[in-house]
Amino acid sequence: MNKNKARVIRLLFLLPPASLPLSEDARRESICKIKKKEKRDRQKSDKIKLPTNTNQKGSLSLMNSITQDMKFRQSLMNYAKKYGVSRASRKYNKSRSYIYFWLKRWDGSVESLAVKSRRPHHHPNEHTKEEIDLIKRYHKRNPTLELPELWHRLRKQGYTRCLESLYRVMKKLGMLPKKPKKATYKPKPYEQMTYPGERIQVDVKVVPRKCIADPEMKLYQYTAIDEYTRIRFLYGYDEQSTYSSADFVKRLVKWYKRRGITVKCIQTDNGFEFTNRFSPSKRDKKTLFENTLSQLGIEHKLIRPYTPRHNGKVERSHREDHNKFYSCHRFYSCDDLNVQLAARLSRTNNRPMRPLKWFSPIEFLNNSVQYD
Repeated sequence: MNKNKARVIRLLFLLPPASLPLSEDARRESICKIKKKEKRDRQKSDKIKLPTNTNQKGSLSLMNSITQDMKFRQSLMNYAKKYGVSRASRKYNKSRSYIYFWLKRWDGSVESLAVKSRRPHHHPNEHTKEEIDLIKRYHKRNPTLELPELWHRLRKQGYTRCLESLYRVMKKLGMLPKKPKKATYKPKPYEQMTYPGERIQVDVKVVPRKCIADPEMKLYQYTAIDEYTRIRFLYGYDEQSTYSSADFVKRLVKWYKRRGITVKCIQTDNGFEFTNRFSPSKRDKKTLFENTLSQLGIEHKLIRPYTPRHNGKVERSHREDHNKFYSCHRFYSCDDLNVQLAARLSRTNNRPMRPLKWFSPIEFLNNSVQYD
């Protein structure tokens, strides 16, 4: 409402005094003419003349550096030159001092309306030429000298600056040794499995607190997924330890064997329930989980530390469980968790999946066995 009111007042101000006593129709016609004229003037002022000589050095960079603010100021300058500063101030909602400032700098080109740096050219406490020459001379004599020792020798020669100031000056002059760039890690292409049971990914998911009826109870979901067929095996425990991991391995081997899958390798992260790889005191001692794998003749493969994407299939399945299973279920004991996990397991293993060309894991396993 205030915006429309201000616009009407501005249009009334733009009308000549002789047009005020006119009739309503004549007044509306005059206002329309003024609007059309302003629109034509705005279109003309928005057309910015850019350098046409592409052979000139920097012309291309100039075209790329023209900002929206510079275009706005160009339009403002053209309007102020044609209609005056006061009228341009009301139209563009800018102060007259702002317009006078840019009119003084404007020479008709767009580049003159760019915002220049306000950084001072000199500083009252900057290093003098004698101090810089002293730093260069000592650095040239002792190029391998460390910064604190160099600063200590300079102070004996009358250098009064602090160590931080010396560091900034030497960095600005390029005297400090450049740190070698770290070699970027290039991940290797992930190895694709060729038959069921070639590699099983295993991980543990903590059951959310909101799903457990007893606030003092803790539950954990152990998950195994075959990389080739995506067949999963789930089982719940009330503790996350190497004993639970060893028991889970025995269960999953029997479960996969009943479906015709022989487990060759199990891949896990570096958690303490699987390995003592990062334990400060038990690094050389194998866990019960690793001993169980050795007894069963199964290879144990550990992923790269802090790289959960290497166990991406089981991590992705945990996210699906969190969104679609734990968001709407509640558990009263570990046995209750296993009952509901059995129903969840049956559903996920019979659900079509895109990586399997829209076959379910069970169907994909049956087809692969049939082709073999």
